[in-house]
Amino acid sequence: MTGFRDFLTRFRPAASPGRAAPGGVPADRSAELRAELTPPLALLEQTEAEARSIRERADAAAASRRREAEGQAGAIVAAAHEEARRVRVRTAEQVLRVVEGEAAALLAEAEREAVAVRGRARSRTPALVDRVLALVLEDLAADEAPTVSPGEGHRAQDPGRPRGGGS
Repeated sequence: MTGFRDFLTRFRPAASPGRAAPGGVPADRSAELRAELTPPLALLEQTEAEARSIRERADAAAASRRREAEGQAGAIVAAAHEEARRVRVRTAEQVLRVVEGEAAALLAEAEREAVAVRGRARSRTPALVDRVLALVLEDLAADEAPTVSPGEGHRAQDPGRPRGGGS
């Protein structure tokens, strides 16, 4: 377009009749050509104005589409973040259920073991008491204290306490 405009504007009327204009065209012919070219120049300017208007509308439409696309992308990203949060919550709940199940199983196993240990302790307690009492009696015999039978251990008096009921 610029080249065409330059071509059209080269034709200027000559300063005096009969002399050639800067484009090599005689002055009288230059005026005729200029008159002929005026409508195309106006048309060219009008076309350029329309092209600018179209370009501005296209730029505005592109900017609007870009903002719309950015808004949609933002909404998609927000939805993805929300879904990721929900997935993390569901995963945490599932892990918690598994851990609670494992904890319950371990607790049940510990309770079973505690019952078994209590059972073994009950079965061994009389034998242990008898053994401790026998050791105590041996110590007493070694100290030449009066001998007390294992069945009478609860009635035995402390050798340091005086015999005969006083408190």
